[in-house]
Amino acid sequence: MSCASRLKCAGLQSRVAALAIVVIGTLVIPADRLNADGGSPGPLAQSCGVPPAASTGAGLPQFPPGQYPVRLPPMSMLGAPNDLPNPYRPGVSWGQLPEGRKWGSTASVSTGPDGTIWVVDRCGNSGAGGTTCAGASANINPIFQFDTSGKLLKSFGAGMFVSPHKLSVDKEGNLWLADNGGHQVFKLNQDGKVLLTLGRKGVAGSGVDQFDAPTDVAIASNGDIFVGDGHNGGGTATGNARIMKFDKDGKFIKTWGKKGMGPGEFDVIHTLAFDSQGRLFVGDRQNNRIQIFDQNGRFIAQWFQFGRPSGMYIDKNDVIYVADSESRDGRTNTGQFALAQTGYGYNLGAQRGIRIGSANDGSVKYFIPDPCPYPYPSGSSMAEGVTTDFQGNVYGADFLGDVRKFIKK
Repeated sequence: MSCASRLKCAGLQSRVAALAIVVIGTLVIPADRLNADGGSPGPLAQSCGVPPAASTGAGLPQFPPGQYPVRLPPMSMLGAPNDLPNPYRPGVSWGQLPEGRKWGSTASVSTGPDGTIWVVDRCGNSGAGGTTCAGASANINPIFQFDTSGKLLKSFGAGMFVSPHKLSVDKEGNLWLADNGGHQVFKLNQDGKVLLTLGRKGVAGSGVDQFDAPTDVAIASNGDIFVGDGHNGGGTATGNARIMKFDKDGKFIKTWGKKGMGPGEFDVIHTLAFDSQGRLFVGDRQNNRIQIFDQNGRFIAQWFQFGRPSGMYIDKNDVIYVADSESRDGRTNTGQFALAQTGYGYNLGAQRGIRIGSANDGSVKYFIPDPCPYPYPSGSSMAEGVTTDFQGNVYGADFLGDVRKFIKK
């Protein structure tokens, strides 16, 4: 999700849908960013989120690439590097959906233990939170399994969720989906059968049997369940901001965290991952950092050098991939004041993209930059979710409606 409240998201969803056609016609898309292997990009996929001019419907004028008079520094104010080498080719649209079906907004792409790739989107709709998979969209499947060529293996999930956020896959191949529209977490088998449900559908709360817009699930080696709870109220004093821990059968064990900026405090927990040591990495997005904990909630470290974490993946060798889809300052590439000068998404001097490094020592070694030009005209672009296949190729799930594959050079 790339906005700070339900009200903002509802407005964004309606505005984005209205812009879908006019925006595409205003941009010159480089050949290496087109869907070279087919793919199923949505109408906003190549737009960078550029809004149209209110009076004419045409896109607002853009500074040509490299000609905006302000440059990003080699490193952000919080220490996220912008000038590292990129060992990957430009991303191409990936994932062949059924005829007529295009990607909606997505924050989630995951690798299964068999090497297949799982993606969940918002039932072909633009936006996040709210009811993107309900109502008229309740007959549309949001969950997909692919081989690494992009061939669709199966899809399911129609009518099961309100607005899915992130899907993870445990070592047995079970699927765990956080529905931040319905305030629930689901465990599914690979045919879509529900094996376990946590939370109370449609009820947002702070009780031990409730969530308020859960975002992601991580499963420990012993089967314990960790849920990132609290997408609502980014940058404000409202909404949950906690990690919820359950045993493998869904029995509540403990919770930790509250709204804040100190160690063990959170603001929009957006992504979770375990490293090989069993440490829990928490993408504390509105605080522009990753926090690391043991499984009892003891704070270990905080890292700002990977940017603003929308998505995160740690492979078996403890290589960490962090997708930053939202970092911004107050500038826009239209040269107009269209974004707030502080507040939600503010991360001064950080370029959007995927930073790659070590989960052991926190070093950042590589960077796949967002192809959208700085300054960014919208709240989110490029990868909001990230994973890799067994060959080391990277996959990014885009809020603007695409899944891109980045192949090693």
